[in-house]
Amino acid sequence: MIRLAYWLVVSLLVTAGIAWLIGLPGTLSIELLGLRMQPRLGVAAFIAVAAVVLVILVWGLTKRVVGAPFYFARRSRERRKDVGFTALSDGFIALQSGDAHRARLLAREARGNLPRNAAAQLLEARADLALGDMHSAREHYRALISNRKTALAALAGLYDQARQQGRPDAALTFAHKALEISSLAPWAREAVFDDMTRNGRWDEAFRMVADEPAITREEKMRKRRRMAVVEAARAQLAEGNDPNAALEHALAALKLTPEFVPAALIAARIYANRGEARRAMSLLRRVWRATSHPDVGTLFANAVPGSSAVDRLRRVRELIDLPPPNRAGALVLARAAADAFDWTTARAALAGYVGNGPSQAVCLMMAEIEEGQSADKGKARDWINRAVRAPRDPVWTADGITAEEWEPLSPVTGKLDAFEWRVPTSAVATRNGTAAPAAAAPPAEPPPAGGPLALPEA
Repeated sequence: MIRLAYWLVVSLLVTAGIAWLIGLPGTLSIELLGLRMQPRLGVAAFIAVAAVVLVILVWGLTKRVVGAPFYFARRSRERRKDVGFTALSDGFIALQSGDAHRARLLAREARGNLPRNAAAQLLEARADLALGDMHSAREHYRALISNRKTALAALAGLYDQARQQGRPDAALTFAHKALEISSLAPWAREAVFDDMTRNGRWDEAFRMVADEPAITREEKMRKRRRMAVVEAARAQLAEGNDPNAALEHALAALKLTPEFVPAALIAARIYANRGEARRAMSLLRRVWRATSHPDVGTLFANAVPGSSAVDRLRRVRELIDLPPPNRAGALVLARAAADAFDWTTARAALAGYVGNGPSQAVCLMMAEIEEGQSADKGKARDWINRAVRAPRDPVWTADGITAEEWEPLSPVTGKLDAFEWRVPTSAVATRNGTAAPAAAAPPAEPPPAGGPLALPEA
């Protein structure tokens, strides 16, 4: 209603203005080519307006007639561009769907309609790569390297091609070139970082991880974890020949990840070898409370070199109460008690874990207790037979390989931080290459975070 009222008011005002203009007194004299006219002033105003409108119409018509070829050419270019972009879009969809042949045809159609569009050539290169036409793909990628906008994408394609062809050196070269263009290219950073870790260049790997940008909470946590693993690897490498440097790296790893068992074991061993048993025990006690890792408990018992089995049992009793809160603690306590020939304590430690699906380690420990306490070889043999069928205990596992000690890299894929402390759920091979039997996983005890290395002998 308000808009209608506005329209009526404006119409009335315009009509009043026209009537006022026509009713103006006076005449206007016009002489043109010997002709003389004296229209009234209002009529002359209307003639002037009509002349202006006529000139505008004639000019517009003339402009359209003259510009018609350019207009049709522009429309043709726009149609070709629309067809090219449609083919480009459909081509990427086809490539993602696995139809590489159709993707290549659409890429060529897109290149025909968009001759200067690098994405069309990139699509054709990807399609060639998917079809196994390595020569054509390489030619497309090399042509794209000269364009700064597409150089990084071209290097990524050449990197993938080199990996498919089994040329790791060439792939690494492309990754290095990509980092020269953009230091933030994630695939290039990962490729160079993996090469550093596989070749033991831990110092360079640490600097690269330290320089890695991290914005979100997940990225920051991942960065801290990777830095801790690299520091633990540096500590593991230096432990034999430079204990001071190894301790520094191990403590740095613990600062990044306070419950990282591999670093804690290295630091505690170095403290123990220095005669600083209290520091070692304090560190191990803190990590034990967080992880209940059996290697931590065993090293806690051996924190004082040369101590007797009775002293080791006493230290373990300070760490683990009866009854033990978990199976790892029960096994550590039972082991220390068996070494001290305290069979009663050893049996009491395992009492809560022998009834419901005991694990292999529990069965073997019970066999040792039966033979040591009562010399009952029959019961010991029964426990050993049960151990063959019993669920396995947690062990360091990575890519189907089990190991007695934690390692920073997977021996199969070379992946960093691949080893996990968990129960193997299928047949795996041990680190020395022998086969290990399959076993069903027992009722879950959450695996401790982090992990570890060789333990000192009792």
